Amino acid sequence: MSADSPVLSASAHQLSAPSLTSVTFEYVDAPPSLLDDSLRHRSLVWTRNGHGLVGFGTAARLHTHGEERFARARAWFAQVIKNAAITDPLNRPGTGLISFGSFAFSFTSVFESRMIIPQLVIGRDEHTAWITLTGTAEELEGATYEQALARANAAMDDAAIAESDAGSIKLTSGQLTAGSYVQAVHKALGHFEERGISKLVLARDVLAHSSTPIDLSKVVHALTERYGNCWTYSVDGLVGATPEMLVRVTDGLAEARVLAGTLDRAAAGADEPDFAQHHLFEDPKQRNEHQLAIDSLTDSLNPISHGMSAPEEPFILQLPNVWHLASDVRAQLRADASGALPSALDVAEIFHPTAAVCGTPTKKAGVLLRELEGMDRGPYAGPVGWVDSRGDGEFGIALRGGILEDEKLMRLYAGCGIVPGSVPEDELAESWAKMRPMRQALGAE
Repeated sequence: MSADSPVLSASAHQLSAPSLTSVTFEYVDAPPSLLDDSLRHRSLVWTRNGHGLVGFGTAARLHTHGEERFARARAWFAQVIKNAAITDPLNRPGTGLISFGSFAFSFTSVFESRMIIPQLVIGRDEHTAWITLTGTAEELEGATYEQALARANAAMDDAAIAESDAGSIKLTSGQLTAGSYVQAVHKALGHFEERGISKLVLARDVLAHSSTPIDLSKVVHALTERYGNCWTYSVDGLVGATPEMLVRVTDGLAEARVLAGTLDRAAAGADEPDFAQHHLFEDPKQRNEHQLAIDSLTDSLNPISHGMSAPEEPFILQLPNVWHLASDVRAQLRADASGALPSALDVAEIFHPTAAVCGTPTKKAGVLLRELEGMDRGPYAGPVGWVDSRGDGEFGIALRGGILEDEKLMRLYAGCGIVPGSVPEDELAESWAKMRPMRQALGAE
C-alpha cells in the first residue's frame, strides 16, 4: 500500500462502491503525543485534546453536490460497508473502516461535498491507540502489526514536506468586503418583520495571501496548541478549530454542543471581574440568540430520539479569542422499523443547518442570507468530521477555519448571528474576532 496506490472513486452520478479490506491493530506503547507527531501537510485530521484520528492516503472517495449530497454519501458509504471485509478486534468508535467527510453548507454551492476513506489511520482515545489499514484484499493479505507500524512511519515520511520559513501574510477582501458586510447587516435588520425571521447568521470572507507555500501541518499544529479544547479538523484543504460539535454518536447516544452568543475577549474592559457574566450571560440579546439555537436543535432531535437532556441555562465557554454561551444536549436515538439506529452521518444531515449558522426559521433565513451575503460559503459552516462502519462518529460545524485554494492562498470565513438590536459595526468587529484563530495560526495577526 504505497502513496501511489490506485484511487477508487465515485462521481455524484455513479455511486459505484469498491470492495475494501480493513484491518485494525492496537498501537502498543503509543506516545502521548502520537497524534500531534502524526500531523502532515495533507493528512486528514480530527483531533481534540490529543485524542482523535489522523488519516493518510486515499483508499476510496466520493464527490457529490446538490440537494442529494447527504443521501448520496449515505448510500455510497452503506454500500462500501456492505462490500467490505473488516477485521477490528478493538471495536471502538473510530476503529475499523472509517470515512472522513466535508459537506457544502448550501445545496446551491459549487463546492463538491466529499467522503474520503484513508488508506491508513492513526487513532487515539482516552484508553488506547490504534492503526487501521484499508485497501484491497491483495494489498492487506497477511498484514501484521509490525507491517502496519512500518507503513504508518512510511506514510508520515511520504507526506512530509521540506522545512521552510513561514512567509509573510497579506489579508485582502474576499467576496464580501467589510463595508458590504455592514450594509448587509443593516438590510437584514430591515427585513426581519416582513420575512418572519427572528435571527439571521451573516458570514463574510477574507483572503490570506502568503509569500511562500502554506504548510497546513503548521497551521493545524498551531490550532491544536492554542485551541486544544476545540475540535481541530483538516479535510482536503479545509482547516480549522471549531468549538461547536454538530453531533457525536456513540452506540446510539447522540450528543451536541450548541454555541450562540459571542463576546470578544479583546474588547475594552474584558479584564474586569465578571465581564462575561454581565455582558454575555445576562445580556437579553445574547440569551435570546442562544435560545433560538437550542430550540432549533431540539426540534430537529425530538422526532429521532427519546430521553433528551438539555440544560435550562447555558454556560460560558472561554476560548482564547472569545467567550460563547454554550449548551450541551444529549439524547438516546430511536431505532427505525428495521431496528437500525441513525448514524452520525444521518443525524448530521437532519441537524444541518442549525440556527447557530443559518438563522430562525432556518428555511426562511437560508433564502435571505443567500440574497444578502452574495457569496458561496462552500464548506464553511457545513458538517465536517468522520463516521465509522458501526455508525459512530463525530461531525462538527466547519467554523473558525478556512480553505486552501492554492498553495499560497487561503480563504478565511466568519459569521455572526444578527437579531433585532444588533449593531452592524459590532457584528463586523465580532467577525474579525472569530477569524483570530486562523489569523494567529497563519501568522497574520
